[in-house]
Amino acid sequence: MKKFLKQYKWPGLTKEIRMNINFTEFKKINNLPKTGEKIVVAMSGGVDSSVTAAILNHLGYEVIGVSMKLYEASKASASKTCCSGKDIRDARTVAKKIGIKHFIVDYKSRFKQSVIEDFIESYNKGHTPIPCIKCNQTVKFKDMLDFSKSIGCSYLATGHYVKRIEEDGRIHLYQANDKTKDQSYFLFATTQNQLKTLRFPLGYFTKQEIRNLAKFFSLDVADKPDSQDICFIPDGNYRDFLKKHSTSSFKQGVIETVDGTSLGFHDGLANYTIGQRKGIGIGGIKGQNEHRPFYVVDINLKNNKVIVGPKDKLKKYFIYLKDLNFCSGDLPIKPFKATIKIRSGMSLVNGEVRISDINKNLGVVELSKPEYGVAPGQACVFYDRKKKMIGGGWISASEKQNN
Repeated sequence: MKKFLKQYKWPGLTKEIRMNINFTEFKKINNLPKTGEKIVVAMSGGVDSSVTAAILNHLGYEVIGVSMKLYEASKASASKTCCSGKDIRDARTVAKKIGIKHFIVDYKSRFKQSVIEDFIESYNKGHTPIPCIKCNQTVKFKDMLDFSKSIGCSYLATGHYVKRIEEDGRIHLYQANDKTKDQSYFLFATTQNQLKTLRFPLGYFTKQEIRNLAKFFSLDVADKPDSQDICFIPDGNYRDFLKKHSTSSFKQGVIETVDGTSLGFHDGLANYTIGQRKGIGIGGIKGQNEHRPFYVVDINLKNNKVIVGPKDKLKKYFIYLKDLNFCSGDLPIKPFKATIKIRSGMSLVNGEVRISDINKNLGVVELSKPEYGVAPGQACVFYDRKKKMIGGGWISASEKQNN
């Protein structure tokens, strides 16, 4: 599927950043509209969205850059944030450089309600949230799509690394060619209606190729570092952030073992996540010939307890899911085999997915081999053997149930 990178030499590229691009093939595999049509590009100020805008503008589309103002970040790092004031200025500079219109939309209130408050509430429940997916579900792929339509645009392009392919009368998402940058995991909740409008032109490129293209377009963001996961916490200290916004997650409680032995006290459940080993504040399990470390194996919200134990107690074969979404729009009736991912950076694991309650949108995943550190609030995403992202759901619970 990389024909467009092999047959056409882009005029003007230096030897150091030379790439071969067949634009006819590029437009075809990305299902881009006819040249000249309007396309909104969500511009975060990073290199990926900037190059997306530059490529589409180079191809002759009427590109309209739109940046979202999502939060106030006076202490934001100049290099590792997303959608902060500095990032919006970077996006505006890129838009001016390539000669396109640029709008700024203020979604701070919506972002606070849909993403930040959800993030805080998840920790209050003892869960481990993924704000990037919530942002995609709400602000980016709902509010931004609505804005695009309001200004007469039928297409919204982003800088996500994922492949969008139309086949069998449906639109599907596949893992990106650059597996180290693939973002399909974060897009599991995308619907068919959204996919009709969305375009992801970077799915067939590597990150280095995108940086090379940024240099070709003389964009100042060519070497800008990638943004961090939690964009609204620029220093990365989510515990300090939670302390400022919610005291309920920091009530002192007991740390005890799986057999009920009390080992000490904790300063708040938000300081712990399932699978955590370091920073628990206690020692390990002493034996005659070994010293095995403790891991956080459960967070007991009802009794405000952190439960610890050996690594074996983290072993899970069954994962229970809620709010299932299948990108094709077709809910599978029968159980099906898939490869499973429960964290964005983990390797795929074989498993079986089945719907447990079709009316409540609940499901169960049975893994062929155990996973460790399965945390409620995280996403569990399914793929087929061809790396097509089938769908996924939010983890509500997990258990061993296997000897």
